[in-house]
Amino acid sequence: MLKPNIMKKTIICLCLLNLLFTAGSLKAQLNPAITNWLINTTGIQGRHFVSGNPTPITDAVEANVQTVQYSDNWVYVSTSGVPAYITGPFLGNPSIAQNQNAIFKIPLNPVPNTGTPTATTAGNIGIFINGVALFDYRDGVAWNPNTNSLCGGPGNPPCPGGPGASMDWNRDAILAERQGFDCAKGHPAMGNYHHHQNPSAFNLDLTVISNICDIYLADGLYVIDSNTHSPLIGYAYDGYPIYGAYGFKNADGTGGITRIKSSYLLRNITTRTTWADGTDVTDGPAVSTTYPIGYFREDYEFISHSEADYLDEHNGRFCVTPEYPNGTYAYFCTVDANWNSAYPYCVGPTFYGIRSASKVTSITEPVTEYTPTSTSVNDKPADTKIQVYPNPANDVIILQLNKAFNGNIQVGLYTMSGQRISEVTIYQGSTLAYIDCQTLYNGTYQLIYRDATDSVIHLPVLIAH
Repeated sequence: MLKPNIMKKTIICLCLLNLLFTAGSLKAQLNPAITNWLINTTGIQGRHFVSGNPTPITDAVEANVQTVQYSDNWVYVSTSGVPAYITGPFLGNPSIAQNQNAIFKIPLNPVPNTGTPTATTAGNIGIFINGVALFDYRDGVAWNPNTNSLCGGPGNPPCPGGPGASMDWNRDAILAERQGFDCAKGHPAMGNYHHHQNPSAFNLDLTVISNICDIYLADGLYVIDSNTHSPLIGYAYDGYPIYGAYGFKNADGTGGITRIKSSYLLRNITTRTTWADGTDVTDGPAVSTTYPIGYFREDYEFISHSEADYLDEHNGRFCVTPEYPNGTYAYFCTVDANWNSAYPYCVGPTFYGIRSASKVTSITEPVTEYTPTSTSVNDKPADTKIQVYPNPANDVIILQLNKAFNGNIQVGLYTMSGQRISEVTIYQGSTLAYIDCQTLYNGTYQLIYRDATDSVIHLPVLIAH
């Protein structure tokens, strides 16, 4: 039997250990790299369009992230890799988004790389909060100087040295494959659906450069809003967060909201004989309508800027964000003044930190599963906004959230006297829904939903056929 004083000391020690354990657990659970994933709690399944059919097909695959587990140093994100927003069609590509059954292992304590920066590579270099993969600029196609033609990728002969071999002129997927992207600016590689760029729908850009959204209503991970700091949309393979296109002008969180800008510019060249740093390389094709400037990654050069709203050579900066009030290094998915994707798009061409994330087949250490609650920051954010367009409406009313979150939103269409006409759901992890109003009488109606504070929101909409 323990003596009273020994028992007292033992109890105190156990209490202290419990307190330390609890504090460590709470600290871990407050890490945005644990709490900001779109975990599928509603059973929402992936959906896709088939070319020529504007009615989506539901897949037998759960969308978004399935589970999030963490240890002291790692977060494990299990995901199908299929988003809740409708994917496809991918013109010229019969593939669809397929279940990846993937586990991403991401560091919770990212470390800056003080040595030679690690270049991004083909394939996964990050993961968005809905479990969809992030690729860098490339699409596996390059210029073969031996044949003076393209090599690699579907329809081309292999490049010298095989896939992944170093080539002097590497094709930029964003320009070269635009016709094959869906409305959300994504496409699959052998079923692995991914984004190379800002995951916001083409038809919401200020200048629309693809008409794919005209036929197939779809959406993206978030909606660009020039008045609001863009949401945290993912994590790179070095563990640092990725944000959308807008942020605080100054790194300390002051200066208002502004578009965060890439420091890469197109070179003023007509021939492709050297890189931007003057290195003499094998010649690529001359700039032409077939191979326009920007067709290859090496058409860009980095121009250092002193302004706070310009990014470094990795497409990031150290700054304050809503999720990191004490500051963090963060990447931004850059766009130009027309909101069209701007090189290097999200991360790259090198990582800021030590690349340590990976895909794993199993978890080999003790972990805790994160369970989102009704008070989760992702459940129904206070800054959620619903945009209604067109207004006046003719055939269809489109409802667009500014960002996806964990939970469904029911929106009802009512007459001004309070009679409900119809109700639609903006599904968890999606940002869009629409109401067919072809059979409704002309006049003013109201859309009604509840916001994060459970307040009833009324949005007027005019129907004019």
